[in-house]
Amino acid sequence: MQVAQWADLPGWERDDLLQAMPALRSSCGVLARQKGWKSACDSLLALGERPAPEALRGALMRGFAPWQLVNPDGTREGLITGYYEPLIRGSRVRTAQFAWPIRGVPEDMLTIDFSDLYPDLKKYRLRGRLVGNKVVPYWTRGELEKQGDRLPARVIAWAADPVELFFLQVQGSGRMELGEGQQVRLAYADQNGQPYQSIGRWLVDRGELTLDAASMEGIKTWARNHPERLTELLNVNPSYVFFKEMPASSGGPAGAQGIPLLERRSIAVDPRAVPLGAPVFLATTEPGSDRPWQRLMVAQDTGGAIKGNVRADVFWGFGPEAGALAGRMRQTGRMWALLPKGMMPE
Repeated sequence: MQVAQWADLPGWERDDLLQAMPALRSSCGVLARQKGWKSACDSLLALGERPAPEALRGALMRGFAPWQLVNPDGTREGLITGYYEPLIRGSRVRTAQFAWPIRGVPEDMLTIDFSDLYPDLKKYRLRGRLVGNKVVPYWTRGELEKQGDRLPARVIAWAADPVELFFLQVQGSGRMELGEGQQVRLAYADQNGQPYQSIGRWLVDRGELTLDAASMEGIKTWARNHPERLTELLNVNPSYVFFKEMPASSGGPAGAQGIPLLERRSIAVDPRAVPLGAPVFLATTEPGSDRPWQRLMVAQDTGGAIKGNVRADVFWGFGPEAGALAGRMRQTGRMWALLPKGMMPE
């Protein structure tokens, strides 16, 4: 990070900061218990739920300082994408129509935390399994599918569409329609530890799709038109997400902070670059457009594909409209983390 001035943030004075207040308050409720954050967060929380806009702006400028996110090569722009909460069709019973398992965390998957022995690795977790007395990487997506019913993991439900299930895993959470108006929430529980690989990039590299057609809808269309290559396509991404079932609720899905996400104000970041819960000012453009989109966000989530200093994934909300916006969003942008005054970046 590099020290910055408030005047460096394009659109800072024009943004309706009150829209971000619910996310600021929820994250500060957690951060206020952490060293270095208490004073700045207590000042924000003391404003109440709906302060005067200028009171909120003033509290942020008095309590926080902007730091620009910079890539290792010194560049200041990075990739800004979008995600959303999808709705898929599912069943509690496996049938010919509902044949794709939505799995919970496998009993044999190990999560190894090195932080006690190696504090520098406190943000890293290793997933693996035991073979004899040796820990080896956990199964890839393709290997998991070959395991089938032998995998020691609870099947929460059965999905109707493998492509929709794949994108549910990419989004990290969603809702499942069980029929007769019954819905449940599927929340991220864990991941197999394998790296995320973009199937859209794979299709582009092989000339199957042009770059501008490699959106979520474009990929879904390609998959419907090439059912014989579906397994090949999905297994390009070795990463696999496991879920847990949550009761239906009206708010957004819980992010990595355990806090409901706020549409158009919550982002997923790489926590090695941005502290989870920190306010982040984002300067980018609208999905599929060159129109400026500049606003205060809150880093409340993470993701397997969200790696790098100047990298963010915008949460757009629930449903088809949010999905269309998220699917089109592949913009460049700049980011400033707002840290409490006196706090130095790690």
